[in-house]
Amino acid sequence: MRGKYYRNITQGLGVAAFLIVTMMSVPGALGASKFKILHSFTGYDGSAPSGLVFDGAGNLYGTTASGGSFNSGTVFELTPNHEGTWTEKVLYSFCSLTNCSDGETPLGTLIFDQAGNLYGTTFNGGSTICLSGCGTVFKLTHNSDGTWKESVLYSFGVPPDGGEVEAGLVFDGSGNLYGTTVSGGSFDSGTVFELTRRGEGTWTESVLHNFTGGEDGGFPSFRLIFDRTGDLYSTTPDGGTHNKGVVFELTPNSNGSWTENVLHQFGDEKDDCFPSAGLTFDGSGNLYGTIDCVFGAVFQLTPNSDGSWKENVLHRFNGRKGGFNPIGDLIFDQSGNLYGTTLDGGNPDCEGFNGCGVVFALAPNSNGEWEEKVLHGFFHHPAAFPLGVIFGSAGNLYGVTEGDSNTALGTVFEITP
Repeated sequence: MRGKYYRNITQGLGVAAFLIVTMMSVPGALGASKFKILHSFTGYDGSAPSGLVFDGAGNLYGTTASGGSFNSGTVFELTPNHEGTWTEKVLYSFCSLTNCSDGETPLGTLIFDQAGNLYGTTFNGGSTICLSGCGTVFKLTHNSDGTWKESVLYSFGVPPDGGEVEAGLVFDGSGNLYGTTVSGGSFDSGTVFELTRRGEGTWTESVLHNFTGGEDGGFPSFRLIFDRTGDLYSTTPDGGTHNKGVVFELTPNSNGSWTENVLHQFGDEKDDCFPSAGLTFDGSGNLYGTIDCVFGAVFQLTPNSDGSWKENVLHRFNGRKGGFNPIGDLIFDQSGNLYGTTLDGGNPDCEGFNGCGVVFALAPNSNGEWEEKVLHGFFHHPAAFPLGVIFGSAGNLYGVTEGDSNTALGTVFEITP
């Protein structure tokens, strides 16, 4: 699975909610950190995990792209025990129905509604119109006996419908769901879609934007985020003027349509790269993300008074112990430090390509520059190739590693800064 999909770790939320999640009681000082593996996947309980999300009681939830009862992925829960260990439970194994109509290969991060139900997406499965299924949007409902029931809210079809979903979903204030598809649409270059709740258990899909693969971008793979006015933002890893991807904004119109505006084209002399994750807002409305080329970098987009955006490259990875090939969305702490992961680099003795990745923090200094600190370098099995981090309520970092699919099938880990 490594290198085949980009996967998202942080939960897709609007700006206000996102800042609440990612800035909870987080220490400002970047001191020594402690690493702990909470769970190692065996294949029977899933393999190749994706991003994590907490519930209100401190339990962790996520998906695995493969493994489980039918080797088509799972939804899992990790519950903390009093002695510091965690207990894993598989809530659902995909492909349990004929032709995998319940979905197959979940890749995106889950989200909760206010009632405690889980929502997510699958890359394959669903409608038999597609040979292997075009993917689904699903819901998991918690039953009174502790079990969970899966229901498919929407199965994607053939173009002009979108298909193959890699990213998770985001709610608006009315309970409608938004996401991206990697393929499909009028130009078979991906879409942004909305699912509108029409009644109990009934949802209607609308395609908000069809990517052309040209200057407007193509094949969106990452989560959407809302700003305070209801506009949607994300990146595409393809398309654009230089065919290196774009940062885009979708603005709703009074007639129900949406207008796309490209905020930045990747591939110029400053960032001859393509984006490797979604976007994150700070409290001032600036956007942050990661780009992948040579060793990769972290960038900032600042809005100008004329509606344009200015890019600043905050940090370039060195390809050594500082890591390289950043992946996964960035998150902020209360002091304005950024946290993220790289897929490679770290300890050169790792069996991976020049290291098995790092968890890093970037702290702004008085000169306006950002200094990197490696919180953990992955160099041993079963933990290798991290895919992003989120914060817990006590300020600890949590994330998943993908593993190498041969000797390691992925882990869930905790870092205490």
